[in-house]
Amino acid sequence: MDKILLIDSDNANRKQIFAMLGNEYYVQEALNGQMAIEFLKNSGNEYKVVLLKYTMADNSGPAVLNYLYRNLKDKVPVIILVEHESDDILRMCLQYGVSEFFEHPYDQVFLLNRIENVNRLFKLKTTVEEQKNVQNDALKRQYKFLQMQAEKLQHSNEQVIEILGTVVESRSLETSDHVKRIKGYCRILGERLMADYSDLKLTPHIINIIVSASALHDIGKIAIPDSILLKPAKLTKDEFDYMKSHTTRGGEIIQSIRDIWDEEYTRICYEACRWHHERYDGRGYPDGLVGDDIPISAQIISLAEVYDALVHERVYKAAFDKDTAFRMIITGECGVFSPRLLESFRKDREKMENLKVE
Repeated sequence: MDKILLIDSDNANRKQIFAMLGNEYYVQEALNGQMAIEFLKNSGNEYKVVLLKYTMADNSGPAVLNYLYRNLKDKVPVIILVEHESDDILRMCLQYGVSEFFEHPYDQVFLLNRIENVNRLFKLKTTVEEQKNVQNDALKRQYKFLQMQAEKLQHSNEQVIEILGTVVESRSLETSDHVKRIKGYCRILGERLMADYSDLKLTPHIINIIVSASALHDIGKIAIPDSILLKPAKLTKDEFDYMKSHTTRGGEIIQSIRDIWDEEYTRICYEACRWHHERYDGRGYPDGLVGDDIPISAQIISLAEVYDALVHERVYKAAFDKDTAFRMIITGECGVFSPRLLESFRKDREKMENLKVE
């Protein structure tokens, strides 16, 4: 027989309700709030429903309701017994998750039906909540699994780029520090642009890809003959035209291995390779893109590459001091860059100049 807890300090009310329910339920009676709380502490989960008289002689109804809310809110439904409806009592009880109200004088049929309906709805709610929790747990596990897979994929992407970047370094006689510096400059510029210009839609994830892709921007140089790539003197026009083809060749290499990366990685690596020599005024190559038609990834890598080339020795030139390099970039002596990119360069000049690689 299902168990019900009846909490009411009025003996007549208790006898009346017991007479209505005694044949259908085991009715445990509590004469006051203290007794009720003791019963609830010992057997709270066992009750099919709690019938609580809110306005008892000892004024303990609110304390019992508070105990039920704090300890058994999702364990047992509560029906409040009232002498007459009161808006204040109704509001208070609803805040405490009361399932139903039952007004004096009591009717046996209504009370029995009310108990069954409340219990049925409470069980349905509990079942739905349990199912929702199970689904949430499953989604959390799935999300964690996908997150681990994404991290593995990103690690694989970075490993492939590191390998290809090493090929470029050895081919063009660049040091590993060169690649690390380019990455560092790209991160400084990317994070500044992200902070100052939300319309660029840069995120930490995208910046990480740009930084990684920067190691590949010159991958096309593996197709350039040593006689041109390593020539210490100024290149002839034909040689320079051939050298410029490293941009399109690099894009072709990325396209040929696109299946090993996800779409976003492939896109940014392609942008880095093909368009890092484009200029904001349209006088760059290979496609003569103008302004913000140049992807922001290529713009960032372009400025990073130019700055590094200026402040470090190359086979065809000596290094410039940092002040001269800064002036040459800002004044456009080394190509035209986006005003926003130049502003970011100004703001983080000190970070660029003091970058340390390990």
